[in-house]
Amino acid sequence: MKKQLFLFLLIGGILVLCLSFRFSKEVEAETTFPETKVLHGRTIPIDTALFKYPWRIRVNGDRAVVEDLHGPDYFFHLFSYPDFRYLSSFSQRGEGPEEMLQAENFRWEGEYVWTLDGNKSEMVQWQFNARRDSLLRHRVVTLQKELFRALDFTIYSGTRFLIPDYSGDNRFCWVDRQGKLIRKTGTIPSSDKKALQESRHALAYAWRSFIDYNPHNGVLVAATQLGDVLEVYNLKKNTHMVKVGGQGEPQFKVSRNGYGIPTGIMGYGDVQVTDSAIYTTFEGETFKNIASNHQKGIETRNGGNRIYVYTLEGEPLRKYELDHYVEGIWVDEEKGIILAVDGNQDEPIVEFKM
Repeated sequence: MKKQLFLFLLIGGILVLCLSFRFSKEVEAETTFPETKVLHGRTIPIDTALFKYPWRIRVNGDRAVVEDLHGPDYFFHLFSYPDFRYLSSFSQRGEGPEEMLQAENFRWEGEYVWTLDGNKSEMVQWQFNARRDSLLRHRVVTLQKELFRALDFTIYSGTRFLIPDYSGDNRFCWVDRQGKLIRKTGTIPSSDKKALQESRHALAYAWRSFIDYNPHNGVLVAATQLGDVLEVYNLKKNTHMVKVGGQGEPQFKVSRNGYGIPTGIMGYGDVQVTDSAIYTTFEGETFKNIASNHQKGIETRNGGNRIYVYTLEGEPLRKYELDHYVEGIWVDEEKGIILAVDGNQDEPIVEFKM
């Protein structure tokens, strides 16, 4: 289950960011969206025997990849698109030299796919075979030991990766294609001054964020998994805006051994920056309710049934209310659709028309 997994994780070109940023922070009593729309999903039939816990979905042309966070044999599955015909699986689970211990995320880069294994501090580039029906290991990048356990990444350019920093000292690590740390930038925009001084490592994990970057408009977004905070950087305009929504910053308490234990809400679940907007999934369930339901034997559904859409400047634009609880999303604005992963049902891929 995602809640238990999160608790385990929590407990257990030259970069333009070298320049100063124009910083702004907005704290809202309640986030109000000018438009709300109800979306009804269409379940896409696929071979569900592949999945144990479907987590992320990304499309590139006529191919789609779905990540299975707890895949017993493979972490990633390749499909044709838009018919979602199963083609093959890749990134085998295991402790061998060409296997993965854990899959954090993946990204398309042209005809290649990059995957991240935080446990092995390893990134792998995969390339298609001649028939484009399977992906093969092409290149391995071992991350430098100075990097704390990487839990997400995005591609900044043909020479740089961007990885959130969980040391607590900064916000992001900029890494070259050999896995070497180039620099760290930014700080956690927390109002908890005591935690910033005394519990930075726990604070960093409490502020764990899902990130995405769009090279066309230069917008980088970090959305917190706990709480209700959206950070919007424009790397072309050198601006950094922090929007704290009505449910506040990530809340946590520090255990005796220095780890952070979440006490507030589950927040954002995924983020995608398109050419015209920022799309996020949002949950909003409190850990108090999650614990109460668990004691009563009530199973809490994974994911959220809301998609929040913001302008590229971080202003609320639209809220979609869904008839499914979803984890990852992939947005195609040209076709006017959102593909989402609903791990609560046997056939997890759902299509929404905007």
